[in-house]
Amino acid sequence: MSIPLQLADWRRQVAELYANVRCTALENPFQAWSLFRVKRDWLFAHHPQTALSEQQLHQFSGLPYFNYNPAARVIGRIDTLVRPESFTVDLTYDGRFTYTRVAQARFEWEGEAAALNVYQIEGYGGGIFLPFKDETSGKSTYGGGRYLYDTIKGADLGADEWEIVLDFNFSYNPSCAYSGRWVCPLSPEENRLPFAVQAGEKIFA
Repeated sequence: MSIPLQLADWRRQVAELYANVRCTALENPFQAWSLFRVKRDWLFAHHPQTALSEQQLHQFSGLPYFNYNPAARVIGRIDTLVRPESFTVDLTYDGRFTYTRVAQARFEWEGEAAALNVYQIEGYGGGIFLPFKDETSGKSTYGGGRYLYDTIKGADLGADEWEIVLDFNFSYNPSCAYSGRWVCPLSPEENRLPFAVQAGEKIFA
């Protein structure tokens, strides 16, 4: 299979995984998370588009996560009254990647008000992008931050015009967390949360 077809198959499988996650999470978020972990481990271990090198694959036994935390699943309220601002990253193989602030997701974390900016991916097809950092970044999680949404690649926990699902148990590392051969758009500092999100994927050793 050619590389473009491999990539298409990877994205198709990820999109199907998230469709199953959204459906299952309506009744059983923990079961959805378990499904998510099993499928991602399988993709990383067996798919030709894995972010891991051959050497890493020889030692791979699964991606590391915090224990499931029911309180880490919250619903954000969408506020579109934000000032648009664009960020651009030069990606080695994919050219320039531009994303623009289009909304803010407001939510509560342990009784305190919090917010994350939501970005639109510019270019053909568009999509929603939501990276973030928190007080675990660079310690127990990847220093460049993690992703909750990247809908151009199928990562979509569920959102509409008014609300967005923010289940931090599903937060995952960008490809550059696994190897220096990847270049990724990372979370801008404005999307750093002032608390530790001990949920989701940990740093990959």
